[in-house]
Amino acid sequence: MKKNLILLITFCSVILVGCFGYLEKEEERTKINEFEQTSEELKKKVVHYETDMGPKKSQNEAVVVQPVVIKLLDPNTSTVIKTIRPTELGYEKDFTVYVNEIEKIVKELARGSSTTTGYDQKMVLDKEADDGKIIKGSPMVILKESELVEKILAASSKNATIALPLYVTESNYSAANIESLDDVVIASYTTYFKSSNTGRNKNIELSANAIHNIIVGSGDYFSFNSNVGPRDEANGYQPAPEIINKKLVMGIGGGICQTSSTLFNAIDQLHIATLERHHHSLDIGYVPKGRDATVSYGTLDYRFQNISGVPFIIKSIYRNGSLTVELRTSEDYMGMLKKNQ
Repeated sequence: MKKNLILLITFCSVILVGCFGYLEKEEERTKINEFEQTSEELKKKVVHYETDMGPKKSQNEAVVVQPVVIKLLDPNTSTVIKTIRPTELGYEKDFTVYVNEIEKIVKELARGSSTTTGYDQKMVLDKEADDGKIIKGSPMVILKESELVEKILAASSKNATIALPLYVTESNYSAANIESLDDVVIASYTTYFKSSNTGRNKNIELSANAIHNIIVGSGDYFSFNSNVGPRDEANGYQPAPEIINKKLVMGIGGGICQTSSTLFNAIDQLHIATLERHHHSLDIGYVPKGRDATVSYGTLDYRFQNISGVPFIIKSIYRNGSLTVELRTSEDYMGMLKKNQ
């Protein structure tokens, strides 16, 4: 009996050990399966990450950084007219040098160079033709240099497209009031010349006709050179004496300074802002000393802004031996007119 009991206990122990061994193996299999599942999930995440971020780079493979590019856009045509690469102009080496280079680029865009035309354009005023129709001029266009420089500097660390800051000013007068602009003479001046000098007289006549019936709106800018144009043989101008560097020499268009000086002395009677005026290097006899306005196409100009408060029309009256410039406006505007005291 005792022997049978011992055999029974031994058999049960074997069974229990086997059971515990089986349980341990089952637990181990479960852990292995869980590990394999976790490993597969991690592999999927890595593949997903690499797909989003692009192919993995080796440790020795350099990351290529593209240089910053700034494009300047013409807002009228929506075309890129200039591309700037800041690093090539010293942006990361010497900021002062970089700023100077940007200012040079902007200045040339605005004012042009010997080979290019700038965006800045002087106002060419409208003119009334003999038949009463209006010959349209062109507005003043200014590329604001300081604004463009600031925009470029602010964008120098990143790619950018910048539209040129162009400001356009149209002539300021009412077409409905053109007929009445001839009502009242508000200023007048006359100069005299010898009728025997045919070449010089012809030049005075041509330049006087060029400014005749020009309409100067309130706030408008006037440029003698822009409105009269080139003085050359193609436009009928003739050789005549002119003053250059304190010497009297022959030149095409000699005599037109009498037109510009006569105009100045009429304009100066109104409340006008003179923007540019030059004196001859020698005294002249047709206006008092210091009351001249010499001009030379492409260099010296006579320019003013109409701040008299009213629009007016320029009338030039050429006679044999005299030139008169009158400024006229509508009688309705007389109460608003500002004149020099």
